[in-house]
Amino acid sequence: MNLKARLLIALMGCVLVPPSLLIATATAAEVIDGKQLLADFWQASDLSTKQRSQEQLISAAGDIETLYRWVKQGPNYSADVAVGQQESARIADDGTRFPYVVLIPEDYDPAISYPVEFMLHGGVGRPEWEAGGGWWRRGYDSLKKPDRIVVVPAAWIGAFWWHENQAVNLPAILKIIKRDYNVDDDRVTLTGVSDGGTGVYFFAFKQPTEWAAFLPYIGHPGVLRNPASGGGHRLYFENLFAKPLYIVNGENDPLYPVQAIMPFIDILRETGVKHIFKPIENGGHNTNWLPQEAAQIEQFKLDNPRDPFPDRLDWIADRIDRYNRNLWLRVDELASDSQPGILEVAREGNDFQIVADEVSKFTLLLNPEEVDFSKAIKVEVNGSIVFEGLVSQEMNTLLEWLSMDLDKSLLFTAELTLEL
Repeated sequence: MNLKARLLIALMGCVLVPPSLLIATATAAEVIDGKQLLADFWQASDLSTKQRSQEQLISAAGDIETLYRWVKQGPNYSADVAVGQQESARIADDGTRFPYVVLIPEDYDPAISYPVEFMLHGGVGRPEWEAGGGWWRRGYDSLKKPDRIVVVPAAWIGAFWWHENQAVNLPAILKIIKRDYNVDDDRVTLTGVSDGGTGVYFFAFKQPTEWAAFLPYIGHPGVLRNPASGGGHRLYFENLFAKPLYIVNGENDPLYPVQAIMPFIDILRETGVKHIFKPIENGGHNTNWLPQEAAQIEQFKLDNPRDPFPDRLDWIADRIDRYNRNLWLRVDELASDSQPGILEVAREGNDFQIVADEVSKFTLLLNPEEVDFSKAIKVEVNGSIVFEGLVSQEMNTLLEWLSMDLDKSLLFTAELTLEL
């Protein structure tokens, strides 16, 4: 018996263990170690802790394939979490308090990935909300569902849904929930009523990455263009191609009747944006119609999970500090301060065909299940090849984007940034 065999016997209490069992044990230990390290990274709340955890993950994984597998599987979620109706608040960097209510199923099971539905209330012109969660007028019992997590954030006169602070806030709240609860990343929807419906349009036009589908009720996207409403946003219908909408308006609504929103609906039809429009006969500015529409709405959500890596993406951006990303595409620089940048991207395997206008720099975010990193990637812009070659995957890239998005479905192991 050689020295290695004697050592193994001594370590195992003088019991010979078949080599296959030793390999299986090591593999199980590797998975447990990876899960724990990922959980530490997932829960890290400050930059230094996250950086330390990132370094430990990279060292333990050893290669990009192992790390990607760990991240894709996600952390082990604890069963020791609050359930039922919970009120909390997110504190922004400038000290602003953003309250929200989250409704967790009473029988929450951490082994199940739950859909998440954000519900945006109307009447955003009120003073800042105090503790007590009364911003959903009819209470929360009607919103509670056993098969999903429901989030009810607050808006007020200093934080309309279409203000920049809410554009940061809603994704940040989603990440807070994802840290503690097992979320189905591809079934996160955004629903809103009245001003909340208008807010849903804002995210559909400007910031669609996190969401699977948009459901604006008795709202109007025209409000977003009006500077007097706190908006003044330019709206580009091409930005709606990525995600479907379920739109409801009443015929006799004194604020946003069907007649007023029909020009918008006509453009959706002409441009081929995926949508369902339900005009409510004799309907007013209310949701009395909701019980009759509930089954169709639920089917719409089931039928429209998010596709995190569609083969075609369109995006128009008029700024680069925000509202410049759509899933795996980001606009980094505009050629002009006065004109929006336009990108139309079609991908087939490793080949990207791009039409670009007024964009001087952009980034493609790459996923190993969508492109073959062992082969060259080719990018053609406006008929000319601007890149053709191998692209390296990086473990730091994977973890940095995971930290930003906290999204197990939308993972990137490489960035390809190109200047035109």
